[in-house]
Amino acid sequence: MIRTVPATRYVAPLREGGSLPGLVEAEDLGTYVCKFRGAGQGLRVLVAEVVVGELARRLGIRTPELVGIELDPVIGTYEADQEVQDLLTRSIGLNLGVDFLPGSFGYDGGYSPDPRVAASILWLDALTANVDRSWRNPNLLIWHRELWAIDHGASLYFHHGWPGGVGSADRFARQPYDASDHVLAAHRGGLPAADARLAPLVTRDVLEEVLARVPDGWLEPVPGAATPSELRSAYVEFLLARVAGERVWLPVAGAR
Repeated sequence: MIRTVPATRYVAPLREGGSLPGLVEAEDLGTYVCKFRGAGQGLRVLVAEVVVGELARRLGIRTPELVGIELDPVIGTYEADQEVQDLLTRSIGLNLGVDFLPGSFGYDGGYSPDPRVAASILWLDALTANVDRSWRNPNLLIWHRELWAIDHGASLYFHHGWPGGVGSADRFARQPYDASDHVLAAHRGGLPAADARLAPLVTRDVLEEVLARVPDGWLEPVPGAATPSELRSAYVEFLLARVAGERVWLPVAGAR
Protein backbone atom coordinates (compact mmCIF):
# COMPACT_ATOMS: atom_id res chain seq x y z
CA MET A 1 0.00 0.00 0.00
CA ILE A 2 1.05 3.60 -0.39
CA ARG A 3 3.10 4.94 2.51
CA THR A 4 0.94 6.33 5.33
CA VAL A 5 1.79 9.33 7.52
CA PRO A 6 -0.25 11.07 10.25
CA ALA A 7 -1.23 14.69 9.62
CA THR A 8 0.07 17.16 12.20
CA ARG A 9 -1.48 20.42 10.97
CA TYR A 10 -4.07 21.61 8.50
CA VAL A 11 -2.47 24.63 6.81
CA ALA A 12 -4.89 26.16 4.30
CA PRO A 13 -7.64 25.29 1.83
CA LEU A 14 -6.99 25.22 -1.92
CA ARG A 15 -10.17 26.53 -3.47
CA GLU A 16 -9.47 25.75 -7.11
CA GLY A 17 -11.96 22.87 -7.25
CA GLY A 18 -15.25 21.78 -5.77
CA SER A 19 -13.62 19.08 -3.64
CA LEU A 20 -11.81 21.73 -1.53
CA PRO A 21 -8.41 20.02 -1.18
CA GLY A 22 -6.10 21.51 1.42
CA LEU A 23 -2.46 21.88 2.33
CA VAL A 24 -1.51 19.61 5.21
CA GLU A 25 1.73 19.15 7.13
CA ALA A 26 2.56 15.60 8.23
CA GLU A 27 4.69 13.80 10.78
CA ASP A 28 7.40 13.07 8.20
CA LEU A 29 7.92 16.88 7.91
CA GLY A 30 6.43 16.82 4.42
CA THR A 31 3.76 19.15 3.06
CA TYR A 32 0.99 17.58 1.01
CA VAL A 33 -2.05 18.57 -0.98
CA CYS A 34 -4.69 16.49 0.79
CA LYS A 35 -7.62 15.04 -1.16
CA PHE A 36 -10.29 14.31 1.44
CA ARG A 37 -12.35 11.16 1.68
CA GLY A 38 -15.29 13.25 2.91
CA ALA A 39 -15.48 15.38 -0.26
CA GLY A 40 -18.53 15.03 -2.47
CA GLN A 41 -16.85 12.94 -5.19
CA GLY A 42 -16.38 9.96 -2.87
CA LEU A 43 -13.69 7.34 -2.46
CA ARG A 44 -13.55 6.28 -6.11
CA VAL A 45 -11.83 9.55 -6.95
CA LEU A 46 -9.06 8.67 -4.50
CA VAL A 47 -8.78 5.20 -6.08
CA ALA A 48 -8.42 6.75 -9.54
CA GLU A 49 -5.75 9.13 -8.24
CA VAL A 50 -3.65 6.23 -6.97
CA VAL A 51 -4.20 3.87 -9.90
CA VAL A 52 -3.45 6.42 -12.62
CA GLY A 53 -0.76 8.26 -10.67
CA GLU A 54 1.14 5.07 -9.90
CA LEU A 55 0.73 3.83 -13.47
CA ALA A 56 2.08 7.16 -14.74
CA ARG A 57 5.13 6.72 -12.56
CA ARG A 58 5.82 3.30 -14.05
CA LEU A 59 5.51 4.72 -17.55
CA GLY A 60 8.13 7.37 -16.84
CA ILE A 61 5.66 10.27 -16.55
CA ARG A 62 6.54 12.68 -13.77
CA THR A 63 3.89 12.84 -11.06
CA PRO A 64 4.22 13.74 -7.35
CA GLU A 65 4.57 11.07 -4.69
CA LEU A 66 1.28 9.83 -3.23
CA VAL A 67 0.84 8.97 0.44
CA GLY A 68 -1.97 8.09 2.78
CA ILE A 69 -2.74 10.93 5.21
CA GLU A 70 -4.24 9.90 8.54
CA LEU A 71 -6.48 12.62 9.97
CA ASP A 72 -7.09 12.69 13.71
CA PRO A 73 -10.42 14.11 14.96
CA VAL A 74 -8.60 16.83 16.90
CA ILE A 75 -7.40 18.58 13.70
CA GLY A 76 -10.84 19.84 12.77
CA THR A 77 -11.45 21.47 16.14
CA TYR A 78 -8.88 24.19 15.44
CA GLU A 79 -10.34 25.24 12.07
CA ALA A 80 -12.38 28.48 12.14
CA ASP A 81 -13.96 28.05 8.69
CA GLN A 82 -17.13 26.02 9.25
CA GLU A 83 -17.12 24.54 5.72
CA VAL A 84 -13.55 23.32 6.15
CA GLN A 85 -14.24 22.06 9.67
CA ASP A 86 -17.20 20.02 8.41
CA LEU A 87 -15.05 18.53 5.64
CA LEU A 88 -12.28 17.59 8.08
CA THR A 89 -14.81 16.00 10.42
CA ARG A 90 -16.23 13.90 7.57
CA SER A 91 -12.70 12.88 6.58
CA ILE A 92 -11.39 11.38 9.82
CA GLY A 93 -9.27 8.38 8.90
CA LEU A 94 -7.22 7.73 5.76
CA ASN A 95 -7.09 10.38 3.04
CA LEU A 96 -4.85 10.93 0.02
CA GLY A 97 -1.79 13.17 0.16
CA VAL A 98 -0.07 14.48 -2.98
CA ASP A 99 3.46 15.75 -2.44
CA PHE A 100 3.46 19.55 -2.62
CA LEU A 101 5.91 20.87 -5.24
CA PRO A 102 7.15 24.23 -3.87
CA GLY A 103 7.76 26.85 -6.52
CA SER A 104 5.88 25.00 -9.25
CA PHE A 105 3.53 26.89 -11.54
CA GLY A 106 0.61 25.96 -13.72
CA TYR A 107 1.00 24.95 -17.35
CA ASP A 108 0.12 27.57 -19.94
CA GLY A 109 0.73 28.33 -23.59
CA GLY A 110 4.08 29.95 -22.81
CA TYR A 111 5.68 26.59 -22.07
CA SER A 112 6.70 24.27 -24.91
CA PRO A 113 6.67 20.68 -23.63
CA ASP A 114 8.91 17.93 -24.88
CA PRO A 115 6.75 16.33 -27.62
CA ARG A 116 7.57 12.83 -26.37
CA VAL A 117 6.48 13.72 -22.82
CA ALA A 118 3.33 15.47 -24.05
CA ALA A 119 2.33 12.49 -26.21
CA SER A 120 2.97 10.13 -23.28
CA ILE A 121 0.61 12.09 -21.03
CA LEU A 122 -2.03 12.26 -23.75
CA TRP A 123 -1.70 8.49 -24.29
CA LEU A 124 -2.13 7.80 -20.57
CA ASP A 125 -5.20 10.05 -20.44
CA ALA A 126 -6.69 8.22 -23.43
CA LEU A 127 -5.98 4.83 -21.87
CA THR A 128 -7.56 5.75 -18.55
CA ALA A 129 -10.32 7.99 -19.97
CA ASN A 130 -9.25 11.11 -18.10
CA VAL A 131 -11.89 13.77 -18.85
CA ASP A 132 -10.20 16.59 -16.93
CA ARG A 133 -7.11 17.91 -18.70
CA SER A 134 -8.38 20.86 -20.74
CA TRP A 135 -7.21 24.47 -21.04
CA ARG A 136 -9.85 25.32 -18.43
CA ASN A 137 -8.16 22.94 -16.01
CA PRO A 138 -4.82 21.64 -17.37
CA ASN A 139 -3.82 19.67 -14.25
CA LEU A 140 -0.20 20.05 -15.30
CA LEU A 141 2.60 21.74 -13.38
CA ILE A 142 6.02 23.02 -14.40
CA TRP A 143 8.61 22.24 -11.74
CA HIS A 144 12.36 22.54 -12.26
CA ARG A 145 11.57 23.15 -15.96
CA GLU A 146 9.91 19.74 -16.29
CA LEU A 147 6.28 18.87 -16.97
CA TRP A 148 4.45 17.09 -14.13
CA ALA A 149 1.00 15.50 -14.42
CA ILE A 150 -1.34 15.86 -11.42
CA ASP A 151 -4.98 15.30 -10.46
CA HIS A 152 -6.11 12.03 -12.03
CA GLY A 153 -9.34 11.65 -10.07
CA ALA A 154 -11.52 12.19 -13.14
CA SER A 155 -10.07 9.08 -14.82
CA LEU A 156 -11.54 5.55 -14.90
CA TYR A 157 -15.10 6.82 -15.31
CA PHE A 158 -16.33 3.24 -15.69
CA HIS A 159 -16.07 2.54 -11.95
CA HIS A 160 -18.79 5.10 -11.20
CA GLY A 161 -21.22 2.65 -12.80
CA TRP A 162 -20.10 -0.27 -10.68
CA PRO A 163 -22.70 0.18 -7.89
CA GLY A 164 -25.06 -1.48 -10.38
CA GLY A 165 -22.58 -4.32 -11.00
CA VAL A 166 -19.08 -4.54 -12.45
CA GLY A 167 -20.21 -5.82 -15.82
CA SER A 168 -17.94 -6.46 -18.81
CA ALA A 169 -14.73 -4.65 -19.74
CA ASP A 170 -15.47 -4.97 -23.48
CA ARG A 171 -17.33 -1.68 -23.79
CA PHE A 172 -14.56 0.28 -22.10
CA ALA A 173 -11.99 -1.51 -24.26
CA ARG A 174 -13.58 0.01 -27.39
CA GLN A 175 -14.72 3.38 -26.05
CA PRO A 176 -13.13 6.18 -28.14
CA TYR A 177 -11.34 8.96 -26.30
CA ASP A 178 -12.33 12.49 -27.28
CA ALA A 179 -9.19 14.63 -27.21
CA SER A 180 -10.73 17.66 -28.93
CA ASP A 181 -10.65 19.65 -25.68
CA HIS A 182 -7.39 18.21 -24.33
CA VAL A 183 -4.68 20.70 -23.42
CA LEU A 184 -2.10 18.57 -25.27
CA ALA A 185 -4.26 17.79 -28.30
CA ALA A 186 -1.67 19.32 -30.61
CA HIS A 187 0.54 16.30 -29.86
CA ARG A 188 -1.87 13.68 -31.22
CA GLY A 189 0.58 12.99 -34.02
CA GLY A 190 2.93 11.45 -31.46
CA LEU A 191 0.37 8.94 -30.19
CA PRO A 192 1.30 6.00 -32.45
CA ALA A 193 4.92 6.19 -31.27
CA ALA A 194 3.79 6.64 -27.66
CA ASP A 195 1.50 3.63 -27.99
CA ALA A 196 4.31 1.47 -29.39
CA ARG A 197 6.55 2.56 -26.53
CA LEU A 198 4.13 2.49 -23.59
CA ALA A 199 1.54 -0.20 -24.28
CA PRO A 200 4.00 -3.11 -23.79
CA LEU A 201 4.76 -1.71 -20.31
CA VAL A 202 1.14 -2.03 -19.17
CA THR A 203 1.23 -5.69 -18.20
CA ARG A 204 -0.85 -7.69 -15.75
CA ASP A 205 2.04 -7.71 -13.27
CA VAL A 206 2.40 -3.93 -13.44
CA LEU A 207 -1.33 -3.33 -13.05
CA GLU A 208 -1.54 -5.73 -10.11
CA GLU A 209 1.39 -3.92 -8.51
CA VAL A 210 -0.36 -0.57 -9.05
CA LEU A 211 -3.67 -1.80 -7.64
CA ALA A 212 -1.89 -3.19 -4.59
CA ARG A 213 -1.03 0.43 -3.72
CA VAL A 214 -4.71 1.26 -3.18
CA PRO A 215 -5.82 1.00 0.48
CA ASP A 216 -8.42 -1.70 1.15
CA GLY A 217 -10.70 0.80 2.88
CA TRP A 218 -11.15 2.83 -0.31
CA LEU A 219 -12.37 -0.15 -2.34
CA GLU A 220 -16.12 -0.15 -1.74
CA PRO A 221 -17.88 -3.47 -2.44
CA VAL A 222 -20.19 -3.67 -5.44
CA PRO A 223 -22.25 -6.48 -7.00
CA GLY A 224 -19.84 -8.93 -8.58
CA ALA A 225 -16.86 -7.67 -6.60
CA ALA A 226 -17.51 -7.83 -2.88
CA THR A 227 -13.92 -7.86 -1.61
CA PRO A 228 -10.90 -5.58 -2.15
CA SER A 229 -9.15 -8.42 -3.98
CA GLU A 230 -12.07 -8.85 -6.40
CA LEU A 231 -12.25 -5.11 -7.00
CA ARG A 232 -8.53 -4.92 -7.73
CA SER A 233 -8.95 -7.75 -10.24
CA ALA A 234 -11.80 -5.88 -11.94
CA TYR A 235 -9.67 -2.76 -12.41
CA VAL A 236 -6.86 -4.88 -13.82
CA GLU A 237 -9.17 -6.61 -16.31
CA PHE A 238 -10.73 -3.34 -17.51
CA LEU A 239 -7.35 -1.72 -18.16
CA LEU A 240 -5.86 -4.86 -19.69
CA ALA A 241 -8.81 -5.18 -22.06
CA ARG A 242 -8.25 -1.62 -23.26
CA VAL A 243 -4.52 -1.95 -23.80
CA ALA A 244 -4.74 -5.43 -25.34
CA GLY A 245 -7.43 -4.72 -27.92
CA GLU A 246 -7.51 -2.69 -31.11
CA ARG A 247 -6.61 0.95 -30.58
CA VAL A 248 -9.99 2.29 -31.61
CA TRP A 249 -9.82 4.49 -28.50
CA LEU A 250 -6.67 6.36 -29.58
CA PRO A 251 -7.70 9.85 -30.76
CA VAL A 252 -5.54 9.90 -33.89
CA ALA A 253 -6.11 8.71 -37.44
CA GLY A 254 -3.98 5.75 -38.42
CA ALA A 255 -3.31 4.52 -34.87
CA ARG A 256 -3.56 0.80 -34.56
